[in-house]
Order: sequence, then C-alpha cells, then structure tokens
Amino acid sequence: MRLDAEYRAKAWKRLATKHFDVLVIGGGVTGGGVALDAATRGLSTALVEQRDFGSGTSSRSSKLFHGGLRYLEQMNFDLVREALKERELMLSRIAPHLVKPVSFLYPLTNRGWERPYVTAGLTLYDSMGGARSVPRHKQLTRTGALKLAPALKRDALTGGLLYYDAQADDARHTLTTVRTAAAYGATVVASARVVELLRAGERVVGAVVEDVETGERTEVRSSVVINCTGVWTDDIQTMAGGRGRFHVRASKGVHIVVARDRINSETGLILRTEKSVLFVIPWGTHWIVGTTDTDWDLDLAHPAATRADIDYILEHINTVLKVPLTHDDIQGVYAGLRPLLSGESEDTSQLSREHAVARPQPGLISIAGGKYTTYRVMAADAVDAAREDIGGDVSDSVTEFIPLSGAEGYVALVNQIDRLARHQGLPVWRVTHLLERYGSLVHELFALAEDDRSLYEPLPGAEEYLTVEALYAATHEGALHLDDVLARRTRISIETPSRGVESARAVADIVAPVLGWDAERVEAEVSGYAARVEAELESQKELADSEANAERLSAPDVRRIPVSRAPEGS
Repeated sequence: MRLDAEYRAKAWKRLATKHFDVLVIGGGVTGGGVALDAATRGLSTALVEQRDFGSGTSSRSSKLFHGGLRYLEQMNFDLVREALKERELMLSRIAPHLVKPVSFLYPLTNRGWERPYVTAGLTLYDSMGGARSVPRHKQLTRTGALKLAPALKRDALTGGLLYYDAQADDARHTLTTVRTAAAYGATVVASARVVELLRAGERVVGAVVEDVETGERTEVRSSVVINCTGVWTDDIQTMAGGRGRFHVRASKGVHIVVARDRINSETGLILRTEKSVLFVIPWGTHWIVGTTDTDWDLDLAHPAATRADIDYILEHINTVLKVPLTHDDIQGVYAGLRPLLSGESEDTSQLSREHAVARPQPGLISIAGGKYTTYRVMAADAVDAAREDIGGDVSDSVTEFIPLSGAEGYVALVNQIDRLARHQGLPVWRVTHLLERYGSLVHELFALAEDDRSLYEPLPGAEEYLTVEALYAATHEGALHLDDVLARRTRISIETPSRGVESARAVADIVAPVLGWDAERVEAEVSGYAARVEAELESQKELADSEANAERLSAPDVRRIPVSRAPEGS
C-alpha cells in the first residue's frame, strides 16, 4: 500500500462521499490498531490524524514490548500476563521484522534476600504469557555481571540476573500498523484535524474534518466514532458536548540518547530508582536512557524536556557508571506524554497503566490508558464496544492472526541476506538494517534504486541511513513534511549530534519532486526544521516546565495547529 500523494487525494474524496462503519480519530498505535482491527473484521473504516502518524506518544516511548517487571511487584499479574502474550505474538507472528529480543542486566545490591526475591519474580515473568521467543533469565555472579557490563562500578552491585524482553522502533511499528490497515481497506489520512463532531440529537454520527495542508473541510459520516487521541481524549469528549466517564492525565517521560561507546556493556540495564525504574536500552549504535515521570499541563503536541529532567537521568545513571555521562555526551533528547487514566472515583484512578473503554454517549467510544505493548488488545476492546452502534453481525477480532506489512517472507529473506547484499552491491550490515526496518517491503526500496544507484549513497550527516530511505518515506510512507522524515520515518533527529540539521537540506531536496515542493517551500521546510531543533535545545537549558514550554513553542509549527494543553484539573 503506497501512501503517496495520489492515495491521499483519493482518500480525502472518500472521506466526503462514503458512509463508514467506523471513524477513528488519532493515528497513534492505538488508533492504527483500531483501524486494522475494524478493517479486518470487514467494517468500512476511516482513520484521521491531525499531525503525522505516530507523532505523539507513539514515537516517544521507551521503545519496548515488555510485560513490566514492576507490575509484578504491584501484584498486577493480569496486566503482565496480557502484555507478555502480546510480546510473544509480536516476536513470533505479527511483527518479527520490527520487534526483536533485548537483554537486560538486573544488578543486585543487597546480599541474602534480594537474589531469591528477584529470581522468583523473573521465574514467573519467564513463564507467563506463553513466552517462547526469548531465553529464560540467568543467574550471574558479580564477576559475571561485570564481564557483561564493564561500565559498572564494582561496588554498584553484588551480583546480577540477566533477563530478556523485546524492543521496536515505535514510530516505524505504528506507521506499519497504519499501512497494514490501509492494505486491508481502511482509509487513512494524516494532517486531517477533527474540528467538530456531527450529532443527530444526542447521537454522534461523524465529524467535520479539516485538511491541515489546505484548510479545506469536509463532513465524514459514520455509524460510530472511536476516540483514540491519547492525551487529547478529553478534548474530543468535550467536543461531543458530553461528560466522559474517565479523564486523562498527561505524564511526561523524558529519554536521552548517547553513543554506544559511552557505556561499555553488552546488555541493557534496568536500575531501581526511588520512584520507579531507569532503563538503559541498546539502540543500534546508541543507548536510550530513561525515563522520568512528572505531571504535564502545558502544550500537548510538543512536550519539552528541561535541564532538570536531563539532570535527573544523568544523576541516576551516573551512580553506577565508572565513567559518568555528561551533557556533552548527549546526542538526542525526546519527551513524550503518557495518557494515564484519572477517573472520578478512587477505583478508576487506580487504572493508570491499564486501559479503559467507555461509551459516554451513543455513537462515541473513547479508549485511553494502557501500554504500547497491549495496543492490539486495546483496539479489539474498542471495536467490541462499538458493536452496539454499528449494529448487525460484527465479527470477532482476528488481528492475533494478521501479520503486519513486511512480516510475510521476512524470515526467508534473513536466510538469503548474503545473496541480497551481493545482488544489491551493499554491505551485509546495510541490508540487515533495511530488513529490520522494512521486512519484505525492502523490495520496494530495491525497486526505487534499480535505475539510480545514487540512492544507495548514505545521507549527509546521518550515514547509517541511505538516500533511498528518505525517498521511500515520501513515495510510500505518507510523509508530508521534512520533520516527518527526520523524526519518524528515520530517527535522525535523536541519533545524530546535529539533531538532523546537517541532513535537512539533502533530505528536503530528495523529497521535493515527489511532494511538489518548489525552492521556496524547500527553504521553508529546512529553516522550519532548524528552528524546531534550536527551540528544543534552548528548552533543554531551562529548569522549569513553563519556561521550557515557552522556548519550545517559539518555533513555528509546520502544520499550524492551535496550541493544545491539558484541561484544568486533569
């Protein structure tokens, strides 16, 4: 499924002329999952996203598919079991090209009670959810742990345990989920903002949608609207004129990205903090370190990391490192907002990392909370709740058996990787990189480069990516702006010292002919991206959220959407 300019034009027309069974608002992983679930049940489905697919929380997570060890300690066994089942499905069937096992060292700091306590938890973790695709945990002495992670101070641990979870590029996984929904017939449109909900009496019967790129508006009619907007959930519920059964509180999580050689370790780390846990996650040639957990009631689209956030992460990781990290080591920073449930009663306020589905009024379903890992379960629950409004005989969810685009044939291609590398004239590591980002869709990139070998040149300032990947973002993956390519189709914005500024003009020149940009538009996109990066860097010098937010908003928004903030009292 090519999400190119022609597709978008036709999709926009379909929004205006077709009556849909389901209209999904929000193009994050939950919205993409709902669109895929509905489409594969045979329901006519549309999905609209006001910015870019995955541009909110779904591209700013810890990038893990995991059960959540700390939820075991909270005795939330059902959540952990559900998440581990989903992790296994992703690894074995749904997205083996995108989701990969990753190991973590759990350092022990107390002698006696701690090892049997953690061992009991990890033994349970290994056996829940039908896990088969990752190894079981291993016991390590202090010497054994330090062999795996020489970066650790000797006195930072008395021993350790090694266990496994899984990780994925969240932005790419979300985009692939949306593309798979489109392949099964869903109509998906980015830069499409809901400005009004249509009502017949108290029933919601659709929405007025604005094309953010042109300002054009159209009415989209549907049997049910499913609100998958995460931290914007309350905005849609307010737009409906009703009172939601739950409210969403935005919690800011900040991560830093450093080069791989800054931490000498063969495995990721999980460290206890006074509030939660801190992850050190392998990320290609980098490490991701995080996260924080603080209330956020400012701009929802562009949450800003402060120096205080970054100092908190550095302070905690440096307690265990022989060679401390400094601000100069940081190559990327990103902040995301978790949509935590905050209900009107004490019971619903306890739902934080579980999800809830509500039908606040006929024709409107809201879903919020949850974990990235359980997006497929959340989607199935939301569509199940919509049965009452859709009517007729709605089939059960089948997404447990639906591989995402690029999964089919991936394993066979891995076995042929040497031949592929020779045929394309690329190093094996380059082809491996492509396969783990596109799976069997890699043939579409090969086809683009067949008559133009220059597309196999690395991008300036981001040599791990090929020119063809930037082009493919515009020809197949629905990218409409330079930011879409640098921040989500690739992760150049958080993986390079220049935060993507050195690559911006080259990428803009590559996508300009596809997207119909003239020289003036190229200049606007490049300067707009540079302004975004500068604003983010300035915001990261501020100590308070309010000042950081003001600095971040000093850069113009390429999609020109009004600033949105968390509602009072959320």
